[in-house]
Amino acid sequence: MKSIGNSTFGLRLAAQAIAAGKVIAYPTEAVFGLGCDPLDARAVRRILAIKRRPEHKGLILIAADLDALWPFILPLEPARMAEIEASWPGPNTWLLPARPDTPTWLTGAHETIAVRIPGHPIARALCAAWAGYGGGALVSTSANIAARPPARTALEVRHRLPKGLDLILNARCGGSARPSVIRDARSGTVLRG
Repeated sequence: MKSIGNSTFGLRLAAQAIAAGKVIAYPTEAVFGLGCDPLDARAVRRILAIKRRPEHKGLILIAADLDALWPFILPLEPARMAEIEASWPGPNTWLLPARPDTPTWLTGAHETIAVRIPGHPIARALCAAWAGYGGGALVSTSANIAARPPARTALEVRHRLPKGLDLILNARCGGSARPSVIRDARSGTVLRG
């Protein structure tokens, strides 16, 4: 597993790795995330295997902007969408109705998909770099074995997930003590807070 810095060159290398079907680890607001191209079923299933996470649970997508999420989500009424957009960038994940063609390896057993525009500048820059290679949204799930504590440093990623990752984008996580809040976009109900 290779570790790279968060320079423009490092972000470009990470985006190239994603385009090549690789699985990477990168910093977010609170913990390290695992990411890949959400439309690459093989890469997504590698993440699920690394985490030992059941596919039916679904995954979070992050993006540099809302435009990159539209291929996966259906809009809600304008007032609700404005509320969602006002919460970004930041550690706020929203469950939005998934488009009918959104792959089940992303939605799991749900008709919704979890999406976020991260407040962490490196995570957002990674999404922007990935968009430059024809991507857009990026899978984002905590870097840990399911039900175990998530990694908060690149070194913890290396120790806790020694097999299966191709690349670590080595930078600090943000200052949040807990992972993102997850809300149901239709009702506003907090599902994880």
